[in-house]
Parts: sequence; structure tokens; C-alpha cells
Amino acid sequence: MKTLLTLLAITLLLLQSGIALFLPKGFYQGTFLLPLLLLSLFAAGYLMSRMTQIADGQSQWAKPCKLAVPALFGLMILLVWEAIVRGFDVPLVLMPAPTQVFVTLGNNLPLLWADFQQTYLKAVVAGYVMGCGLGFITAKLVVRNAFLQKGLLPLGNFMASIPIIGIAPIMVMWFGFDWQSKAAVVVIMTFFPMLINTLAGLRSVDPLHADLMYTYAAGKGQIFFKNQLPQAMPFIFNALKLNSTLALIGAIVAEFFGTPIVGMGFRISAEVGRMNMDMVWATIFVAALAGSLSYGALALLERRVTFWHPSVRSGR
Repeated sequence: MKTLLTLLAITLLLLQSGIALFLPKGFYQGTFLLPLLLLSLFAAGYLMSRMTQIADGQSQWAKPCKLAVPALFGLMILLVWEAIVRGFDVPLVLMPAPTQVFVTLGNNLPLLWADFQQTYLKAVVAGYVMGCGLGFITAKLVVRNAFLQKGLLPLGNFMASIPIIGIAPIMVMWFGFDWQSKAAVVVIMTFFPMLINTLAGLRSVDPLHADLMYTYAAGKGQIFFKNQLPQAMPFIFNALKLNSTLALIGAIVAEFFGTPIVGMGFRISAEVGRMNMDMVWATIFVAALAGSLSYGALALLERRVTFWHPSVRSGR
């Protein structure tokens, strides 16, 4: 019975995919095809439920199913998006179809690559490294200084509440229109999350471990690298993952306030003015892909570095 339901669900999804991709635009208007979309949603839900059950088991298909569930969920979102836009003939200025976005992406790869280099490889990477590095070093310096802690932490909360649109124009005036001003915005956005998380991690050391290091007459460097830093790593990686998305958002928004004629923020702003929404969504896709890959790489590195942590050992 389960096999029959699975085959039926796959058939419904394939049928809906063919309808969404190959029928003329407006095929939902005045037809009976709309209920098929709802049935396809139920079919996708059933398939994801089945794969989740398999993934929670011990069979040889458990690991592939863990990867297939989010993939199927993403494909279903794209399918529904495509079906609604094409089925109701939604104007391009309101929402382009995913196929149109990917065609535009393929036709403008050199332009999008130049934007990616300007925004991500220059502004985001430079600002991220400097902001996270300065936050880590500052936390190391103030961890044993109560005065600095009481002075910096309220300032950190204050700076975190300042909107990007308030900082970006000032940085453009100070550092010019090129990537340096965007990197400065990224430094400000990433410094305080790293400072606060690292400081919390360094202060979370188990007192028994600290007493043990004191008993062994360990030096300051040994105490830091063998006791404080390993226990602070989960906090540090939380800040690194959070900052990987904040940095990209900050750089793109900062480009709205002045930039050379290149960059993802500039591309979005310029193409919106021209009503080229397919190009806007293609740029958004590139930014989302870059942010997701950065976050995923940091998550994999975290599992390697903090393999001893209970959340990793329990199969997080």
C-alpha cells in the first residue's frame, strides 16, 4: 500500500511539473487544473513524510533520504512558484517565474560574476575577516577586565540597534564609493556579535577545569589554548555563522547609498528602476547561494573543530 501511494505521489508531481513547464501561460484561468496543484502539495508532503521515516531508521537509504527531504522541499517551492506565475499569467514586473530567472542568470553570468567579485570577494570577505578578528581579539583583552566589560557590552547593544541605513551613508562619506566603505559597514556589523559571543564563551569555562589548570601550574597561554578557547568554540562558531549572513546583507544594503557601477546592491537597485525583475531575482539568487554556501562551510568546519561537543556527538 505504501509503495502504491509513493508511486501515485511521484506521478502527481511529475504531472504537475509538466503542466507548469509546458502548457501556455494562463492555464489556471477558467480550467479545472488548479485542484491538481493542491493534490501535488499533499503528494509532496506524503513523500517528505515517508523519506523522513526512512531517514530516522537504520537502513542503507537513511543518509540519502536526509539529503532528499530538504531538496524535495525546495523543488516543491519552485514548482508552486512556477505554476502560480505561469498559471495565472502574473506580470513580469510583479514576479518572474523561476525558469525565467535561471535563463536570465545563465545569459548574464559575466555581469553577475563581476558583481559577485565586487560585493562578496572584496567587501564581504575583507570586512568579515577584520570585524570577526577584531571582535575576537577585543574579547580576549577584556575577559578579565570588569570595567571594560561593563563599558563595552552596553555599547555593543547600542551599536547593534543602529540600522544599516544610518551607518552606510556615513561610511561612504568617510571611505569613498568603492568597496572599502562597504567593508567598513561589514566590520561594524560583525564586530559586536563576535565580541559578545566570544566573551560569553570565554567566561563559560568550567571552574573545575580552571582549578585543574591551576593545579598543574599552567601558564596563561596554556590556559587559553587548552582550556578557554576549546570551551568557547561553540560560542565563536555561533558568531561566525551569524556574521556570515549579516556581512552579506550589510554590504548589499550599503551599495544602495553609493558605489561604482558594479556590485550586487547596485545591480538590484538599477534593475528595479528599469523594471527588469528577472535580473533582480537572478542577483538575489546569487547572493542567497553565496550566503548559504558560506554558512554551510562554517557549519561543516564547526563539526570538525567541536567534535567533542555533546550537540555534535549526538548527531546534530
